[in-house]
Amino acid sequence: MQAQHQHGEAQRLPVFALLALAMTGFICILTETIPAGLLPEISSGLAVSPSLAGQLVTAYAAGSLLAAIPLTLLTRTWSRRAVLLSTVCGFLVFNTLTAVSSNIAITLVARFLAGASAGLAWSLLAGYARRMVVPSLQGRALALAMVGTPIALSLGVPAGTWLGALLGWRLTFALMSGLSVILIGWIMLAVPNYPGQSAGQEMPLRSVLLIPGVRSVLGVVLTWMLAHNILYTYIAPFIAPAGLAARVDLVLLVFGLAALCGIFITGRIIDTHLRQAVLLSLSVFAVVSLVFGLGATSPLVIYLGIAVWGLTFGGAATLLQTALADAAGEYADVALSMNVVTWNGAIALGGLTGGLLLEHAGTWSFPWALLVLLLAAVAIVVRGEQGFPAASSRSGQSTSN
Repeated sequence: MQAQHQHGEAQRLPVFALLALAMTGFICILTETIPAGLLPEISSGLAVSPSLAGQLVTAYAAGSLLAAIPLTLLTRTWSRRAVLLSTVCGFLVFNTLTAVSSNIAITLVARFLAGASAGLAWSLLAGYARRMVVPSLQGRALALAMVGTPIALSLGVPAGTWLGALLGWRLTFALMSGLSVILIGWIMLAVPNYPGQSAGQEMPLRSVLLIPGVRSVLGVVLTWMLAHNILYTYIAPFIAPAGLAARVDLVLLVFGLAALCGIFITGRIIDTHLRQAVLLSLSVFAVVSLVFGLGATSPLVIYLGIAVWGLTFGGAATLLQTALADAAGEYADVALSMNVVTWNGAIALGGLTGGLLLEHAGTWSFPWALLVLLLAAVAIVVRGEQGFPAASSRSGQSTSN
């Protein structure tokens, strides 16, 4: 059984193993976002201002941004399961440290290192999922491995925030450590092991960036995620003119549930229609932005638009990581670490850009900024045939080369 795990791909989806990867993504997202819903409790517990407590989110993002590429390069020769277990152990240690720390400096360091663990995890998960199955199932495998993200956003974060208010923020972080312990056993039991790359296979970072198609995919990651994060970060002020300021939780729940539907649909079509799915998602999001620009004061328009936006976003990570891994080939892990940096850079830039727009132009400017970014992303896809080929090289294949 172990030999089969190490050297063969499954002819059908290894659901239990892929769900372990999804659980890893779930913990990544939960660890990142939980502080945002518990800022008053954390501020009080650490005796710091809410703005300083908010830097727990910043420190985590900085860890992912700065550590993803170096850690990926450092661990390229390690067995894949050893790297995966290292990331989960990182969450166990640093979430536990966050739960027991009473010093803001120590807490910020723990958050930075937890973010570094997440950066390594995100660069690993897509390639890991793809190695478990034959090429014709790789898109569906990745969609299942990524399902933890929308579940965490739509259900995990509200539940964690509720638990934090009920039981205390420290116990919430301790519970995430408990989930990490369970996940370590799950990985040991169900997730196959694969060797890392030999030293002779290593390619300089710049050379990976110059592989045809890699830059066009990263360009779409930047423009699409920048557009998404401008709106997502400032969703509360955006929906306020429609009289929904007190219903942010419901609006985000609609978004999250629609995103779950989106990732399910993506899993059905990604192996045969990746380019078309990316173009359709971007185009429909652009239409939603236009509708928001014309009618954002209507609650009905907001709810319908949020649902369609969530539907187009649900499969985004799967689509873009699949396109990037296809383009990079055997150097997918390095390319995916660049994706982590680009994605987190777009989150940070989205917060900055959205803040400037909000301060100087108001929320009415958001849809038009989104429209410009999304049209730019569509143009990159249309011109980027190597990153987004018309026909998938994986469709119809049953074995890898």
